[in-house]
Amino acid sequence: MLDENRKHYDALETRSADARAADQLAQLNAQLASNGMAAVASLDELAGLPVLRKSELVARQAEHPPFGGLPVRNLAHVFQSPGPIYEPGGVSHDWWRMGRFLHAVGIGAGDVVQNCFGYHLTPAGMIFESGARAVGAAVLPAGVGQTELQVRAAKDVGCTAYAGTPDYLKVILDKADEMGVELAFARAAVGGGALFPSLRTEYADRGIACLQCYATADLGNIAYESEAMEGMIVDEGVIVEIVRPGTGDPVAEGEVGEVVVTTLNPDYPLIRFATGDLSAVLPGQSPCGRTNLRIKGWMGRADQTTKIKGMFVRPEQVAEFVGRHAGVGRARVIATREGEMDVMTVRVEAEGADADALAESVAAVMKLKGRVEIVAPGSLPNDGLVIDDQRKYE
Repeated sequence: MLDENRKHYDALETRSADARAADQLAQLNAQLASNGMAAVASLDELAGLPVLRKSELVARQAEHPPFGGLPVRNLAHVFQSPGPIYEPGGVSHDWWRMGRFLHAVGIGAGDVVQNCFGYHLTPAGMIFESGARAVGAAVLPAGVGQTELQVRAAKDVGCTAYAGTPDYLKVILDKADEMGVELAFARAAVGGGALFPSLRTEYADRGIACLQCYATADLGNIAYESEAMEGMIVDEGVIVEIVRPGTGDPVAEGEVGEVVVTTLNPDYPLIRFATGDLSAVLPGQSPCGRTNLRIKGWMGRADQTTKIKGMFVRPEQVAEFVGRHAGVGRARVIATREGEMDVMTVRVEAEGADADALAESVAAVMKLKGRVEIVAPGSLPNDGLVIDDQRKYE
């Protein structure tokens, strides 16, 4: 565990909500100015700005390579992720803000981190390496593959910490067992995949404390676990909103929606960048003493576009349908099969609504006829789904 005197990475983690909001507003307005956008008077006004979706960024990059015309400064690396989409990278101190997470894991000076994130084209390897440098740890740039050599290197170098996907650590440990080699891993910083409770428990049984972060190639670190392991704490260098899928409208606290992030990195100012991931805000503050907003972590994908009867139905259309009717709270499109035919059912939270009139609206907005079922307000599941494909493909 961390020494109590260095429990937190810096004073930003424990500042008041008012101090954080004032600082973030100043940084946000600097970002807006660099994008040629007008300043806002409060963080609440951020919700009125347009959302930037990854598909839009890909199109902009194709038209204005490599970064879509966005103002990029202090460029040191160019990375390519699937899409393709190109991301800049810098070499200034902790450019992706990963040091905060590694510090929360307990990694620091004297540790040797076996970094099993890829270094080829995609930025994950460099993201975690820059974080390790920020906390004073040494790095074995291992990447993925050649597991027997990984075990030998970990043993010979004396690696004390692992960075990589949650499941690849098990591959290394199992290979070490097979080879009769004892490794010195005591901490693991993982991301890029689901950390299942059973896997975390297995690592704990081996004496390895394993925490996870939520990061992307575009944004760097977004949120991370602390020793409290109650949700994920939002990083100090980003502003996170949870919005209704298909819109830019923030949802109520606790409601599942799409994660939209504004990065405060002046070298690459992304404003209201839609991750396509689902999550929800947790109430209160973490027991670890960090005071920033907490989210539940990754809860699925927000892009639920589904083809029904040969036509695509999109979250944006569901949002448009809801927006047309003052008495409608939420709606969910459900795709099923009857016989050999697709069936679209739209469940609508409303009181005293006319199902026939709503069905006409569904057909007008979604270009498909569907059944409308009126359900009680608050009865639809809080899982972020607005399109639920229940058809079986096997």
